[in-house]
Amino acid sequence: MPLTTPIRPYDWGSCTALPELLGTEPTGRPQAELWAGAHPAAPSSVDGTPLDALIDGDPVGMLGRPSVERFGPTLPYLLKILAVERPLSLQVHPTTAQAEAGFAAEEERGVPRDHFTRTYKDPFHKPEMVCALTDFHGLCGFRDPAGTADLLESLAVPELRPWIATLRTEPPDQALRTVLAQMLDEGSRPIQAAVEPSLTSVYADIARAHPGDPGTLAALLLNHVELKPGQALFLDAGVPHSYLGGLAIEVMANSDNVLRCGLTGKHIDVPELMRVVEFVPSSPARVEPAPEFGYRPEADEFTLIRHDLTDAPHVLPSGLPQTLLCLEGEAHLTTDRTLTLTRGEAAFIPANAPAARLTGKGALYRVLPAVR
Repeated sequence: MPLTTPIRPYDWGSCTALPELLGTEPTGRPQAELWAGAHPAAPSSVDGTPLDALIDGDPVGMLGRPSVERFGPTLPYLLKILAVERPLSLQVHPTTAQAEAGFAAEEERGVPRDHFTRTYKDPFHKPEMVCALTDFHGLCGFRDPAGTADLLESLAVPELRPWIATLRTEPPDQALRTVLAQMLDEGSRPIQAAVEPSLTSVYADIARAHPGDPGTLAALLLNHVELKPGQALFLDAGVPHSYLGGLAIEVMANSDNVLRCGLTGKHIDVPELMRVVEFVPSSPARVEPAPEFGYRPEADEFTLIRHDLTDAPHVLPSGLPQTLLCLEGEAHLTTDRTLTLTRGEAAFIPANAPAARLTGKGALYRVLPAVR
């Protein structure tokens, strides 16, 4: 099934990166994300029919019984291309239990799902993985508090001394909780005004993009991570993160639950955020591709596989829903007929389709559930 894929024009997106990648004309507006999937906010379509509607009409045929039994009658993943020109919101995602409880509570209070203050859009968790297409960088997970204390001390801003002392003396989880809460409090504005002129490197870029935003301070608590093309990073529940620049494939569970810490004009629910964040220092969770199996992080909803295409066929087994996105050259997908995908084109293979042969010249990314 050839897919028509929507483009999301968020203000942090690049005006040129996606058009250059896809071989299309720029619109003059930011083009931040291409979505290939069945998320109801912006589903792909097949001959004008939304993919989620086709799945609703035949869940078992489209998704396969193993996927329906494990994830329910919806496509369990969403495939995106991100084109990041300026920092995204500093954010965290909930666990399944937190999402179910938060969604039920807001439903009971009657908060409309599209309301500005709505936090939980659905009852699902949202693990995600980014795989760099160009040099790509972001913030991911809390740095060790002692290292952050060293960073803050290097800024030579007297107003930071209480936080430096907290980071050096309190247990790591309590130190991170205390300092983040104070950074996000309105009372931190004078400290932020004193700190912003002293920032360098990526933190200065963040401050220029979001002047006066409390997320600028919170960003100082996180690891800066850089990815080269082909390198991947996994973000699990509770891990604060932000993407700062570059072009990447992103795959995630099919959810829209985001709790924001800053770097945004959207709603920030600090009490709920503090409940969901895991206050544990951690190194960024890189994902190394395995031969034949691709990128397989600790999430059952998705596996990402890159195919470097030749005349020798890759055989794609049937039984699970698969989404394909061609990013270089041409891909020829053959079952009882042949579908050709060129740069930027996507297709969906329903579970009840026969095994397909994939040939061509170039590169294609394929996503399917990692039902274990």
